[in-house]
Amino acid sequence: MPSPSRRLPWIAPGDINGFFGLVVDNLSILGFIASALIGVFGLPAEIVFARMFPGTALGVLIGNLIYTAMARRLARRSGRNDITAMPLGLDAPTSIGMALLVLGPAFLGFKAQGMGEYAAAIATWQLGMAALVVMGVLKLMLAFVGDAVTRWVPRAGLLGSIAGIALMLMGFLPLLEALRVPVVGFVTLGLLLYVLIAKGPLPWRMPGVLFAFAVGLALYYGLGGAGLLGSGYLSPHLPQLRLALPWPGLGFIDGMAYLGPYLALVLPFGLLMVVGGINVSESARAAGDDYRTRDILLTEAFSTLVAGVCGGVAQTTPYIGQPAYKHMGARSGYTLLTGLFIGFGGMLGYVSGLVELLPLAVLAPIIIYVAMDIAVQAFAATPPRHAPAVVFAFLPAIAYLLTIKLGNQGVVPAEQFARLFADASHGISELAVIVVLGNGFIITAMLWATMLAALIDQQPRRAAKTLMVAAVLTGFGVIHSVQPQGGVYWPWSLSGHGAMIAVQFMAAYGVLAVVFWGLSWRARNQ
Repeated sequence: MPSPSRRLPWIAPGDINGFFGLVVDNLSILGFIASALIGVFGLPAEIVFARMFPGTALGVLIGNLIYTAMARRLARRSGRNDITAMPLGLDAPTSIGMALLVLGPAFLGFKAQGMGEYAAAIATWQLGMAALVVMGVLKLMLAFVGDAVTRWVPRAGLLGSIAGIALMLMGFLPLLEALRVPVVGFVTLGLLLYVLIAKGPLPWRMPGVLFAFAVGLALYYGLGGAGLLGSGYLSPHLPQLRLALPWPGLGFIDGMAYLGPYLALVLPFGLLMVVGGINVSESARAAGDDYRTRDILLTEAFSTLVAGVCGGVAQTTPYIGQPAYKHMGARSGYTLLTGLFIGFGGMLGYVSGLVELLPLAVLAPIIIYVAMDIAVQAFAATPPRHAPAVVFAFLPAIAYLLTIKLGNQGVVPAEQFARLFADASHGISELAVIVVLGNGFIITAMLWATMLAALIDQQPRRAAKTLMVAAVLTGFGVIHSVQPQGGVYWPWSLSGHGAMIAVQFMAAYGVLAVVFWGLSWRARNQ
């Protein structure tokens, strides 16, 4: 009888769908980075495409190759041919945060200090490299506590926090982009639901994702070329291919000199990915693929470090849609193909060309599908009695969504956000509560769901301990930061209205913890 390793194919039929889905995820994030840095802040396109993109894409290549090897090793060890590799790519929230909150403002600041445009762009690139190296080192150090966290936090906390991210950020925000050109975005989304959820048949057994994308692109360029899409259509132009190899360099050392003012943002970005890596490991385990959490975290830390040393500016992370790719029939080939496509594309320049050609209305629906699948899996893999805890975990993500829509798009000026934590004349305003609840929302969601799951399991002392952890983290700004951008701080550095808000949130957690502890004594005596 042949061994499982001999019968393990490199490319399964479902890997084609998985490849298109994972590539689209990465291209959409790269597209946003380019649109923000070039279109909003005015960075030279040559710096973005030839300096930032190659190293960033190299991190995707390295991480996906390692995850491919891990999947094949697990398949051989278990004797199963249905193991799905962990998908790795660029992290959407922190990539958006790096572009809008770190790199773009830094570029404008360098120019305001008298630097020329090119020199300011180089300094911005070096700052991005330094930020990525710091995040990689932080993730490397924290990778060794991942298994302990998964033993302490129930599935309702781990998967519920993921589902909140999925519905609010990966589902709703891309839906808005898709429906800005409804005849393209909604048709593409409907076809994806038909082929991936309803399992509807297609002519000539075409790959479902490829078919949906082909229809979406035909509608976009066909109707747009005929003038029927109005301002939602951008006419294509011949992209420029740029050959740029991501050689290791010491530019990140120069960038360290600029990093100080941005550490309060960069460090939480790294911490966020460690928590996310723990969550996705639990998600994959619930779907039947038992990867070791530490291996998942070490891989994402290593790929982030490699990207930073080689010029990258956006960190890699294991994606939370592994069960969705498993349902597509993907195995280990899709991560191999994606890594090679994105990695070499960043070096040879065709990825930047695709970023300039693919409309967001066609890219967004695949992210929406992945978000839906994640939310469904959170309920399916959690004990039914813990379903209220999963729903409870959604609420902080809603606050973060509102913060993005109100603040990052200029609906509420940045000066007003800053005044929220300096004016005590009207107590804590509703907008301040939204911002504070949204800051650190993933960890908040995990703690809230863990607390409620403990109460459901008649463990009020465990719930009280969870609340005390929340109180401590609130004091340092890890959750409920009173800095508008969500930075961490020392508790004794706070003053004024911001200190009052932090103290009130800490007191809320502390008082409820004491009450639950007292109730536990009463229950024990009875």
